Amino acid sequence: MLVQKLNACPEFIAGDHTVLRELLHPDKQPLELRYSLAHATLPVGKASTRHSLKTAEVYYILNGIGEMHIQEEVQILKSGDAVYIPPNAVQFIRNCGSEPLMFICIVDPAWRQEAETVYDSAPS
Repeated sequence: MLVQKLNACPEFIAGDHTVLRELLHPDKQPLELRYSLAHATLPVGKASTRHSLKTAEVYYILNGIGEMHIQEEVQILKSGDAVYIPPNAVQFIRNCGSEPLMFICIVDPAWRQEAETVYDSAPS
């Protein structure tokens, strides 16, 4: 049995500028998984950098309020909401609440740096 403790996972700044902790990744643990699972945090007033993945992604909001941008669509997300992000969709999320925005990221197939494009322009 593999149990990952969030606080035992190293924290790092992802390419999109969210604070990430990777919980499960088939390249880092001896797991037969197609997907990767990470916990993300975005401080109040901050936004992730516009980016796209060649793979599908799902965000599940744990805490806070976020303004999700996928291509030309915008939706407000809050605790308990899940959003599907299709492959190659340009996306970012902005913390528009008064507390840290925390969410789970599931990437399928598992996240790999070479499958991500981070754009130079700041979110508008």
